[in-house]
Amino acid sequence: MALLKSGWLWRQTSVLKRWRLNWCDLWINGSLCFYKSDSRRELEHRVNLKMTCVDVRCGLECGDQTPPENNPRENRITVLLRDGSVVNLCASSEDESIAWKLTLLETRRSPVFTYNPYEDSYQAIPINPSQTVYITPGAGGSHQLVVQRDPFDEVMGTVAVGLLAGMAAGTAMRSFLWMPLFFC
Repeated sequence: MALLKSGWLWRQTSVLKRWRLNWCDLWINGSLCFYKSDSRRELEHRVNLKMTCVDVRCGLECGDQTPPENNPRENRITVLLRDGSVVNLCASSEDESIAWKLTLLETRRSPVFTYNPYEDSYQAIPINPSQTVYITPGAGGSHQLVVQRDPFDEVMGTVAVGLLAGMAAGTAMRSFLWMPLFFC
């Protein structure tokens, strides 16, 4: 799976509303993971942005929330979730908070385009992490391959099994259909 962005962010805890410095990883499948250190050994919290994120705000859009000590209000990031809860974050600079906001918003939609030669057009498909393979060539960065299965690949096999089961049931039932005539 591809890592879109990672770095240190302040995260406000949900119960005591204290600020903690966490290492954050944002993955292409929409998982925003918070760790205690950059070694990524102890996962503290995970948010699935593709399913739960409604909006992302940064800077003065976040309202009256107080940032952690020695950080201005312009560094704040607020992630609004579908269930009404909020994930409050704070970056080290205003530029960093804007970069996180844009990356978080991009992760929410992150389409992959495929070319349709019959209609001479491109079509957006959603990324499914179980169908995506990442390849890292020499020094050119990582490339993404989307492996798609044709949904009609196994239709004929299912139809053949259904026909065979129907023929076997019909053969078995045929002998029972003549039975009332023997007793008359």
